[in-house]
Amino acid sequence: MSLRIFLLAFCLAAPVVFVAPPPAAGQRVPTSREQVAQPGGRVPGAQPLALMRIAHGFRDPTGVTAANDGSGRLFVTERAGRIRIVLRDGTVLPEPFLDLTVAGPGLPFPEVAAGFIEQGLWSMALHPRFRENGHIFVHIASLRQNGTGMVLRYTVDPESPDAISEQRAEATRHLVLRIPQPEAHHNGGMIAFGPDGYLYVGRGDGGWPAAAQEPGRDLGRLIRIDVAAEDGPYRIPPDNPFLGPLTALQDFAIRAAMQLGLASLDALERWVRPRQRSWAIGLRNPYSFHFDHRTGDLFITDVGEAHWEEIDWQPAGSRGGENYGWPLNEAAYCRPATGPEADCAIHGTLPVAQIPHIQTWPGAEPLRADWGCSAIGLGVANYAGMTSTYLVGDWCSGRVWGLAWDQDAERWQMQEFMRTRLQFTGGTVDAEGKVIAVNCNCAYGDNAGTQNLPGSLWRFVPADAVPPGAILADAAGPE
Repeated sequence: MSLRIFLLAFCLAAPVVFVAPPPAAGQRVPTSREQVAQPGGRVPGAQPLALMRIAHGFRDPTGVTAANDGSGRLFVTERAGRIRIVLRDGTVLPEPFLDLTVAGPGLPFPEVAAGFIEQGLWSMALHPRFRENGHIFVHIASLRQNGTGMVLRYTVDPESPDAISEQRAEATRHLVLRIPQPEAHHNGGMIAFGPDGYLYVGRGDGGWPAAAQEPGRDLGRLIRIDVAAEDGPYRIPPDNPFLGPLTALQDFAIRAAMQLGLASLDALERWVRPRQRSWAIGLRNPYSFHFDHRTGDLFITDVGEAHWEEIDWQPAGSRGGENYGWPLNEAAYCRPATGPEADCAIHGTLPVAQIPHIQTWPGAEPLRADWGCSAIGLGVANYAGMTSTYLVGDWCSGRVWGLAWDQDAERWQMQEFMRTRLQFTGGTVDAEGKVIAVNCNCAYGDNAGTQNLPGSLWRFVPADAVPPGAILADAAGPE
């Protein structure tokens, strides 16, 4: 038997069991629906916040990333495929840091072509050793590739730190991950490096809800991979929860098959790797997630369907493998929701908080005081009297909530901080430790991300610390 035939047969025959160890125990993870927080609580130590504009003029901004390299720079991603730099004083550089809307020397078409609001350039992340290697990672979809999601790596020229030229982009482009999409929605999400140095990728269910529970999919879950290698494919972290037996040998065989150029490599990659890459499953559209830099805990904001938005939480000691129940549950309730069934079965790990839509089930009384429609995580605040408070904005209503653990009450609390007219699309924590956010002025429809009115970049600051002349969001306090 030739080496090629042996490797192919081994990879196909070696079992991969999609069974994870139980999630790490945490007293803060709810065990009943009654323990799941909803708006109306009070975050311990919370002080009034104001939302101050930093910069303006972005076309459908989808996210923001802090350089954290001493420069004070912020990188704003625009859906059409551009990344803009904002300097410490709020100046927006006229030339894009990276422009993926144009065809480079080796490409017949632009890398990003957005034809729908859930396609395009979603997110950017800087390598933990960015100062040394200059690597940046982007998460994109292209209409010309049927919305296929891709994680790509580019490398900054140290002689030109504020712009990656077309030639530099072509020379340093490295495809890290490619994920086909069944539909044009629930495609993408945020990417970020965790405290462990691994890259986390949020993936929606691609319009196929059942995929969130299927082992051989990269949909409806949080992915975790090791991109430390300079060359060759990424690696699977050895402590990922869904590895199964013989994984080390399988991984060796797959890498060998890559080097041999087996024609069946795509099939192997599609079947074996999704199981191994998965960190948490049962998510509908985890468009945004954030690590608490103080504790290492992870918050995941999962965009809901008809009735509920949910926020999930993993303690820093989690071993992964959480199943958040989609599509069997929506937040802490049945799917489809038909009424307030207290005995509805709960599948997997409960969220720590949920936000109701206007109606929580057909015929229910309106809950307009607390409604949302598309929750977007913005970042974890550790200032203004708050500790480990996750700020969440809503794309539809412009509301902003804070979520934190109340040690005295021994439960999670969710408090409304303000009501704005902003459509929040992303956020992070800047080098000063403040939560910053971007908003678009966009409609849920079919356009390339260039026809809408421009959006802005904002910073949450204590209400009593707003500098003179600052432009504030048109915000009102909760009623």
